[in-house]
Amino acid sequence: MNRFEQKEIRLPTIRGDVRVRSFCISDQIRQYTFNARFGTYAQYKSLYTHRKSLEDNADQPDANVTLALTDEDQIVGFGVLNYPDPDERWARLEPRIMMEVAAIEVTRNWRSAGLAQELIRMLLDHPLIESKIDYLVGYAWTWDLDGTGKSAQEYRTMLIKLFEPFGFLEYQTNEPNICLKPENVFMGRVGKSVTEEIRKDFKWLCFGIGP
Repeated sequence: MNRFEQKEIRLPTIRGDVRVRSFCISDQIRQYTFNARFGTYAQYKSLYTHRKSLEDNADQPDANVTLALTDEDQIVGFGVLNYPDPDERWARLEPRIMMEVAAIEVTRNWRSAGLAQELIRMLLDHPLIESKIDYLVGYAWTWDLDGTGKSAQEYRTMLIKLFEPFGFLEYQTNEPNICLKPENVFMGRVGKSVTEEIRKDFKWLCFGIGP
């Protein structure tokens, strides 16, 4: 069971009320169902289409799996905050300084209802938030451009505007996957309690120079 307190708010939308619940545990997630609009489309595939992926994330130390749920316990949106895989560049800052916003997704028929902002807010309402560097990596080839009707550059701008109010800034990096396309984006939020030494190490790490 997650050691952090679970919180829940009820969000009224034009499509009906939604409960946004943080720190969901795997036992809870097993009771929910995925909205059918999460899936694979011609130019887009949802990051998670099965509960098991969310359950596995929820079982990780300090993880926050936040869900948007209808009154029928159907998942219509999710967010995942977790430590990066040990072999990733961003895992080099120790001990467990960096946490990744690994997912923010709302199913197509529930978008434009304010769920993404509330998912982010609840995801980052984490007891350890100010002692961490939180980051996100946006890869243009994973974005639902067809579903939004946006170009990759427009989607990139939307993503930046979505996260900036929560303290995220765009950072330059030479990480190879991010550099593959100019539309890709890397953003980070440095907690208030992060030491100056770690802040410097993070800036060097953006360019592959480890602490």
